[in-house]
Amino acid sequence: MSVVTNTTTIGAIDAPSRRNTELGLMAFAIGISVFAYANVGLAMDGKLPSGMLGYGLGLILLGGVAHLVVRKFAPYADPLLLPLATLLNGLGLVLIWRLDQSPRLIQRAKTLFGAFSPDAPKQLMYSAIGVALFVAVLMVLKDHRILQRYTYISMAVALVLLILPMFFPAVNGAKIWISLGPFSIQPGEFAKIIIAVFFSGYLMVKRDALALASRRFMGMYLPRGRDLGPILVIWALSILILVFETDLGTSLLFFGLFVIMLYVATERTSWIVFGLLMSAAGAVGVATFEPHVQSRVNAWMDPFACYTTDTSGACEQIANAIMSFGSGGTLGTGWGQGNSDLIGFAANADFVLSTVGEELGLAGMMAVLLIYGLIVERGVRTALAARDPFGKLLAIGLSGAFAIQVFVVAGGVMGLIPLTGMTMPFLAAGGSSVIANWALIGILIRISDTARRPAPAPAPSSDAEMTQVVRP
Repeated sequence: MSVVTNTTTIGAIDAPSRRNTELGLMAFAIGISVFAYANVGLAMDGKLPSGMLGYGLGLILLGGVAHLVVRKFAPYADPLLLPLATLLNGLGLVLIWRLDQSPRLIQRAKTLFGAFSPDAPKQLMYSAIGVALFVAVLMVLKDHRILQRYTYISMAVALVLLILPMFFPAVNGAKIWISLGPFSIQPGEFAKIIIAVFFSGYLMVKRDALALASRRFMGMYLPRGRDLGPILVIWALSILILVFETDLGTSLLFFGLFVIMLYVATERTSWIVFGLLMSAAGAVGVATFEPHVQSRVNAWMDPFACYTTDTSGACEQIANAIMSFGSGGTLGTGWGQGNSDLIGFAANADFVLSTVGEELGLAGMMAVLLIYGLIVERGVRTALAARDPFGKLLAIGLSGAFAIQVFVVAGGVMGLIPLTGMTMPFLAAGGSSVIANWALIGILIRISDTARRPAPAPAPSSDAEMTQVVRP
């Protein structure tokens, strides 16, 4: 009798990578963008745009490189994040190019500056830089948990980025830019990512202490007095940003991000209530003595009442934006057939949603907001799937920052809240915004790849040996 022993090897549970799904969605996103570009040219000039081939090839190249890098370095990442970002970026380029063709804006630029410089080519260049940074994030950042080592370094870097604009001249009443030669950078766009890294590392260590309650009041567990220190410091810093830089958008984003991550880390509703009360008190207090904030609030309350008396231009811009939404109706006037260029040079930046609302109507606005909502939802899903607490907090922080920025921009343009001066991610013209948001998507994809990657099975024990008896 002979005995043959076979040892079975247990591998990792196979999981689909969904890269082919991502490739199909990328083709669909690029196709929609190219179709929209052709539609604008046909509507405005009765012929296909002369740069349509270059635009299509450029978008295919950027999307193809990004997809190949994800396929190579993050094969298990979420298949929706990259196509959704590509679609928004592509539609943003179309919207900017459409406004570049406006005779009114061209004439106004020639009158004020002596020449007109189109923004669409520059935005395509910024998009390429953003995709390059996206590629660098995936190639260099092999594991998102490495960022946890730089918790307090990221705090220092974020503070520098937030403070730097104070030393540069104000632009349109707000100090949100720093000038480096011929280039201008909006450091707040990059600070939101670095702040999320700091909050994730800090709250992961301190969440147990912050979750402790001292007493119960009106159905809420109140935090201990000693634990109010961090939120008071963050609140004070956001108020200082609002006072010295008159930057309502960054102040809301900074404080709102901390409150969201604090709630997720501690699961205490009381932190949300404290955050809302403190933000309301700070905003009302600053609005009573800061003229720039006052003008934004007045324009929000009744833009048509101050249309002819406001010297800042905020009332005129918001009034024109509201009228553009109204003229769009349900289905819109059609690509290139609206008058949102009456808003001025901010039509392709702060007020780019006005063009969407007028030319694509309510249906187009809902579609665009749904795309943003899907990006946030995939980010939250990534946070739920992450296996480590730092990854969970970082994913929810980045998703929360993205959601807050979309809310404050869309709310300001639609008259829901005072105008903040921030830009709509991927859609609006601006190099800092598109570059920073591509980096944000890259980090989310890295976290989702780690979360969805199948864990290797443990090594087989002696029980896994199977003995087979072979009879002669």
